[in-house]
Amino acid sequence: MRHLWSFLVGLVVAPLTWVLVTLGQDGSGQTVNRWVEIHSATTPNLIEPAVYLGVAGILLGLLGTLRFSPLGPLVAGLLLISPYVGLFVAPFNVLDRIPENWKAFGDPLPLRQPVQNGSLFLIGVLLLMAVFSGQRWRRWPEKPAAEAELTSADQPTENTFSLSDWPPSGTKTEQNTAPLTLGYPEPTPTEPLPRRTSGESPWSAPPRATTRPEGTETR
Repeated sequence: MRHLWSFLVGLVVAPLTWVLVTLGQDGSGQTVNRWVEIHSATTPNLIEPAVYLGVAGILLGLLGTLRFSPLGPLVAGLLLISPYVGLFVAPFNVLDRIPENWKAFGDPLPLRQPVQNGSLFLIGVLLLMAVFSGQRWRRWPEKPAAEAELTSADQPTENTFSLSDWPPSGTKTEQNTAPLTLGYPEPTPTEPLPRRTSGESPWSAPPRATTRPEGTETR
């Protein structure tokens, strides 16, 4: 289906390009010649022919560069080079069949001009050269082969347990081995301090040991 649409687009773009190029070349040529005659240039007069040539370039660029189908550029290229090639065979018959008194948008349309100066032949050859690039007409692969063929080592491991199997049977959890703590060490028990007897001042010296080791004398 895409080849059919490309074929139809080529049939439309070829004559439309011929008309746009003719308007652009004729308008540019007359404008520049007028500047030379009066020795003065009015650049806004060049906008209209520039628009015609720009639109023709956009159409040809889309037809020749988009990855759609090579049939459209092939048909358009053959149609555009055929008048110039006909000049080699029967030049006067070809020129007589090209209309001369047509007008477009109120401007004269000399369709012979791009044929005589070789512009159509140049554009047609460019489109035909775009067809010979067979690699660019192929569609992009959906997925690279390197990603499609993953080895078992590259594939992620699949977890088969469910919520009902948690925690796994036969394994010791941290909760069963040791109780949860805040991480502080257990306090060591300390001996109670000796109590003071009633009547003693809290500021008095602590009691001394009454027993002395053997072999000592009291002075």
